[in-house]
Amino acid sequence: MGSRNVVAGRTAVITGAGSGIGRAVAQHLSGMGCPVALVDWDEDGLEETVASLPGVSMHQKLDVRDRQAQLAFAAEVAEWAPAPIGMVLNNAGVTVSNSVTGGSPEDDEWVMDVNFWGVVNGTRAFLPILQQQDSGVIVNVSSLFGIIAWPTQSAYNASKFAVRGFTESLRIELEGTGVNAVTIHPGGVRTHIVDNARFHVDDQGGTDHAKLQQDFNKIARTTPKKAARTIVSGVERGKDRILVGPDAVAMVTLSRMVPNRYFDVIRKLMPLVRK
Repeated sequence: MGSRNVVAGRTAVITGAGSGIGRAVAQHLSGMGCPVALVDWDEDGLEETVASLPGVSMHQKLDVRDRQAQLAFAAEVAEWAPAPIGMVLNNAGVTVSNSVTGGSPEDDEWVMDVNFWGVVNGTRAFLPILQQQDSGVIVNVSSLFGIIAWPTQSAYNASKFAVRGFTESLRIELEGTGVNAVTIHPGGVRTHIVDNARFHVDDQGGTDHAKLQQDFNKIARTTPKKAARTIVSGVERGKDRILVGPDAVAMVTLSRMVPNRYFDVIRKLMPLVRK
C-alpha cells in the first residue's frame, strides 16, 4: 500500500520521544509541518524534545507497558489532533546485556514488557482510530536483532523478533484496507540504549559496562537524524520493511547468504570493527 498521504501535514504519534530515534523523528516531522503527540518515561528528556520542535505538539509522561494509559492517551490524541493521524511510531525500547545462563526472569520480563507489550499496547490503542479513518500507518520498531541473533542479547532478540512477527502478521491482516503496518529494523544507531541497559556481562565475557559502551559507539555509525530521514522516507514510499543503516543492510544480506553460519563471519570481523 502506498503511504505517501500519511505523513505530510498529518498528526504523528511517537513513543520513546525523549531521546534518540524518537526525538529525531519528532523533530523531522515537526519540521515538515506535522502536529506531533509524544510520550516517554523520561519526563526531562521529553521536555527537551518538545522545546526543540518548531511546530504544534502535545506530550505526556507515559509508561508504554501500561495498557490502560496507552488507551487513555489514544483517546486524548484523537480529541486533540488538529489533523488526521497519519503515523503511529511505537519506538520505546530497552535492553539487558547478559547470558541466557546468567539471566533473570525479572530482566527478561522488563525487556519484553517494554519492547514487545509496549508495541502491542500502542498498536491496539491507535489501530481502531486508523481503521475508522481508513488511513494511516502503524510503524513498529524492531531491530537488526529482530533478524539476526546476538550473544548476551537473548531477551532483546526475543522481544524484537516478536515485534517483527506481530507487525508482519498485522500487515497481512490489513491488506486491502487504507491502513498499513511497517516494521523498522535499525542497525547501530547512536542512542542511549546501551548506556541505559541493565548490564551484567558483554558478548566477550567482560563485566565492564563502560567497555561495552565504547564498543557500541565504535560500531554505531548511524545518527538518529539519519535514521529519522530513512524511516520517514521509507514510510512515504510505502515500504513494508525499512532497514536503517548500512550495517543493517549488510547483516541482513549476510544472514540470507549463510543463514546458519552468519555469526561465524561476524565473529571474525568484529576485532576489525572494534579497533
